[in-house]
This record gives sequence, C-alpha cells and structure tokens, in this order.
Amino acid sequence: MVRPVVGIIGNSYLMNDQYPTHAGGTMNSDAVSNVSDCVPLLIPADPRFVSVEELLEVCDGFLLTGGRPNVHPEEYGESATAAHGDFDRARDAITLPLVRACVERGQPFFGICRGFQEVNVALGGTLYPEIRDLPGRQNHRMPPDGTLEEKFALRHVVTLAEGGVFHDLFGATEVMTNTLHGQGIKTIGRGVVIDGHAPDGTPEAMYVKDAPGFTLSVQWHPEWDAANDPVSRPLFEAFGAAVRNWSASRKATHLKESA
Repeated sequence: MVRPVVGIIGNSYLMNDQYPTHAGGTMNSDAVSNVSDCVPLLIPADPRFVSVEELLEVCDGFLLTGGRPNVHPEEYGESATAAHGDFDRARDAITLPLVRACVERGQPFFGICRGFQEVNVALGGTLYPEIRDLPGRQNHRMPPDGTLEEKFALRHVVTLAEGGVFHDLFGATEVMTNTLHGQGIKTIGRGVVIDGHAPDGTPEAMYVKDAPGFTLSVQWHPEWDAANDPVSRPLFEAFGAAVRNWSASRKATHLKESA
C-alpha cells in the first residue's frame, strides 16, 4: 500500500554562497519515513511555487521544521531588530496560513523549534527575540562548537503538565531534551495550551485546545535520533498514526462522493 504523504517544510538556503536552493535536513526525512512510516515530501515553502490550497490536497500531514531564519516580527505586530536575526518571509507566507487551515480542517501537523513558534504566531501569539537576554533565563542556543552528537545532546529537563497530552504520550512528567533555539514564546496564541516548560520557565511543549486534529509541537529537536530516543520516537509514532487516520478518512470520503 502507498504510505500517506507528509509535507516537510523546507528552508531557503544559499548553496556555496551563490546558488539558491530549498533545503531540508535528512534527519527530518528519516524520522518521517522510518518512525512515522509516511512518505517524506520536501516542500519549497514559497508562495511563488505552491499555494496553501494545493499543499492541503497533495499532503496528508505536515512537519513544520526548525531553521535558522526566524518568523518576521511584523507577523505579530512588532518591528525587526538585530536581535531578531535572519528571516524567511516566503516561508512565513506559506506556513502561517497553513497552520490556521490545518487547525480548522483537523489536518495533522507537527511543529518543531521554528515550527513550534510558527504555530503560536499563526494563532495570534508573540515571540521573544532572544531568550538568553531575559532575566533568569538560560542560554537555549545550540553550542557553537563540537560534533553533531554534542550539539544535539540532551541538555535540560522539560516538565510536563500532570495528566496532560504529553504526559499521557510519554508516561512521565519529566523528560530530557536537547535545546537549539534562540527565540521563544512571549504571549500565547488563541487556543494554544503550553503543556511543558524548561526549568527556567520557557515554553517547550504545546498543542491547540479543541482542535480536531494532531497539533502537538515542541521547542526542541526530536528529529535527532528519532528512532532510538525514548522521547522522540513516541512523538513521531503518534504523528504518523494521526496522518494515516487523516489519509484513510479522506480516501473514504472521496469514495463515498464518487459512488
């Protein structure tokens, strides 16, 4: 049987400082294919090439990936500063309305790092430009040096709400995660439920309340070693199950309409 399709949101990237590309981390495709058991499809997140309406029909679910560019602060009513870093306005133009459409339709998405922040902004929330500059907050950024294993190493605990969605999924109220982000949630978007926090209070896990589909999103990077990590694997397995359910439901609807 043909597996359902997960659209992996790509990032704009300049190869060799000259050649423009759309890029996606291999570990994202690995996690989607080998843990979620879905077909990974890299999406050029740019409205010049694709529309939200087309993506909703082509894909059964979406992985909102991390990436160096940040959501532009104009998307949440603030002005850009040097602290906000680099931007990808084309990706903003696709992902923000895509999130809203998926929430309304019940089509599954899984937000990671920038994707976590995109979900919050899409629903009216705001972001801090630099978490480490806030009083009492720790540095959540990726270590500047070392191997990939060292950069993606587990670095802090995330405490989950007792009896919440993530507690039910992991069977624990505390899990260890990596951390590779500079920005973080400031004000919470409509319907967003923060279900997990870092020790310094930074939001780390969330979902959209009363949404009919899968909306789990995390601030860390579970795509790293997803097949073996005891926190990452259940996330991608649950996402895959939700995508398969959506795909089966859509096929059943199409068959009924054509009968």
